[in-house]
Amino acid sequence: MNRAEEFKNIVAQYSSVAAEDMTDEMSLREDLGLSSLDFMTFLGEIEDTFDVELDLDRAVQIRTVGEAISMMNALVTA
Repeated sequence: MNRAEEFKNIVAQYSSVAAEDMTDEMSLREDLGLSSLDFMTFLGEIEDTFDVELDLDRAVQIRTVGEAISMMNALVTA
């Protein structure tokens, strides 16, 4: 499983959309229905799973699945 798939599996835990049905263009809040609390919990799980530290100011500006994956990949490969 690659990082994007693992990421989508984590998001799916907080959403009614299955990981395999997610696209990069989907909005985390509107399309996937993540509440503010879900989003913050999800960010913590991303940090733990991928052993990264997210910049909260930047992270809260993430709108889509693709944006989140890009940010996470940049941190993991840095």
